[in-house]
Amino acid sequence: MTQLPSAERASDLLARARQVIEREAQAVRALADQLDESLVRVVDLLLHCRGHVLVTGAGTSQAMARRFAHLLSCSGTPALPFDAGDGLHGGAGAITPDDVLFVISKGGQSAEINQLVQIARQRGATIVAQTEAPESPLGQMSDAIFPVRAGAEVDPYGMIATGSSLVNGAAGDVLCVLLLELRGYSLADFGQTHPAGAVGQKLAQAEEKQP
Repeated sequence: MTQLPSAERASDLLARARQVIEREAQAVRALADQLDESLVRVVDLLLHCRGHVLVTGAGTSQAMARRFAHLLSCSGTPALPFDAGDGLHGGAGAITPDDVLFVISKGGQSAEINQLVQIARQRGATIVAQTEAPESPLGQMSDAIFPVRAGAEVDPYGMIATGSSLVNGAAGDVLCVLLLELRGYSLADFGQTHPAGAVGQKLAQAEEKQP
């Protein structure tokens, strides 16, 4: 049987846990000071996208891409997660000139991502990059850049995307809220596409109570 940590060890673990949370919270708070006019350009492109916002990334960024795509759709902006690997094996045929390819990439150097971006550009799609490296190959191929930076100390070794994934998630949340408000996307609109689960039941109950 695994033994529980000693009282002293438990105290150290809790202190370290609180330190991690505080460091990650600081990283998210710092995002507010990074926002500039480039955000307005990105919002405008997503707001006026006539097709779908296709969100992609590699590794942890792909996990954040799936989250962002889902929340965009929940907020009234049609979006889909897009797997770069599948895209390079024929899936890129789904990309049209009406689409925006939204790329989440910390350094903008991922070969498969940048190859997909090249294909998307050839097919006439608009490219938006959420990255901390505007000067990267990805940045240079993009129509708009959403610069998002997380301090190196927020992740273990400066490489494991724990805290930085939260920063990227918060950046996506900003876009979702702004787009929701600009579109006038209502709770009733949301309820139409989310009839299932506890959320669907809550919305249905609220609708029943309306006179």
